[in-house]
Amino acid sequence: MKRDRTPAAAGFSRNPPLPGRGEVLIRSGHLLTMDPKLGDIAAGEIHIRDGEILAIGAGLSAAGARVIEARDTIALPGFVDTHIHLWNAFLRALFRDDPRFGYFPLTQRAGPLCDPEEAYRSVRLACAEALSVGITTLHDWAHNVRTPAHADAEMAALSDMGIRARFSYGWGTDFAPTRAIDVADVARVQRDWLPRAPLLSLGVALRTAVAMERGSVAIEVLREEIAGARRLGLPLTMHMRPGAVATLEKEGLLGPDFQLVHPVGFTAAEIAAIARSGAKVSTSPSSEVGSMQRTAGYVQFAELAQADVPIALSTDTTGSSCNADFFAVMRGVMTAHRLRPDTSMALPARRLLELATIEGARQLGLEAHTGSLTPGKRADLILLRSTDPNMAPVFDAARSVVISGSPANVHTVMVDGRILFAGGKLTAADADEIAREAAASARAIAAKVH
Repeated sequence: MKRDRTPAAAGFSRNPPLPGRGEVLIRSGHLLTMDPKLGDIAAGEIHIRDGEILAIGAGLSAAGARVIEARDTIALPGFVDTHIHLWNAFLRALFRDDPRFGYFPLTQRAGPLCDPEEAYRSVRLACAEALSVGITTLHDWAHNVRTPAHADAEMAALSDMGIRARFSYGWGTDFAPTRAIDVADVARVQRDWLPRAPLLSLGVALRTAVAMERGSVAIEVLREEIAGARRLGLPLTMHMRPGAVATLEKEGLLGPDFQLVHPVGFTAAEIAAIARSGAKVSTSPSSEVGSMQRTAGYVQFAELAQADVPIALSTDTTGSSCNADFFAVMRGVMTAHRLRPDTSMALPARRLLELATIEGARQLGLEAHTGSLTPGKRADLILLRSTDPNMAPVFDAARSVVISGSPANVHTVMVDGRILFAGGKLTAADADEIAREAAASARAIAAKVH
């Protein structure tokens, strides 16, 4: 297959060209399409050409297409991670369970020390891991954009790795609460990057106007940032703490363009306000455990679901959660929900799989392109080995994926028709080089923050 060049920026890009798309027939897999009209197909085919899913069904043929034998695998849409901080993935080895080297104090000290090259290396590391565990779309929640070069570095890394992504442009970790995000540079990124990076989209990551570990932003600054983002037609995202929704509602800022991250500590009135506004919520169970301990709360999945608030899943950061295991994310939400004695709402495995795929795509506005195996959509999919010891025997494929699945079962990962992971290896990047560069940057930062 012909290999395709991706955009380069400011000298960061050094990946080889991405694999070409070509024409592919995935044959005899158990298909979990996540499309309610197509349902599951016990032994089906997926016909793909130039990154588009042309047909799905049983007994398909495609003369001249490359054939991928998918017997003894489960085929499903790639996972959609709706909130992950990629810039600090390379710091994971430096975090410790003590006041000085916990997640917030360390990232506050390390953020100002990270140059654009380190941002590029960290994002590549995080994307390499994401692809290897079956994440084909992610939301890069970039809250250490110190300069335009930092933004270019993260965009270049995302583009180089071939992953589908939203880049939400944020602020530097040590920016004063009176210093606004550089909305003019957000416009530059929108103008210069999006036309030449078709798998990337753009949003704006906002600080919170109530007290939190990183401090709070002045409400006048928040108004300015939201107005600037809305002039550009860009979606907004914000971390939640108790009182954050009430503040947005009081100031008339909440709207359907908002993604609210971490559903812990919402009041009944705030949940009603979220539902009225059309805002969406992303839950990250691995990190919300800490929030529950601080607020004596719990992940409010049941309340939000009962209010018909759209919900999707995320890992938050591989710095605090240690890895990007999206199977663990699904089980984390399931466990947090089942441990609650005050709700009888069912949360079956198939619903969790919907949250990890099609609901994530909807949350990022990408449901026309990804999130289900549907003719006309782009080919973002994964194959999981169903005969591995931890999976077999498989009777209910959706339940097996959620209850038993592991990153070790990932056989093939395709994004936009390109095979980016196969045979236990990345196909479009040198994983060893990525790891070495990230480790070198981590050692350099460690020498400065100790």
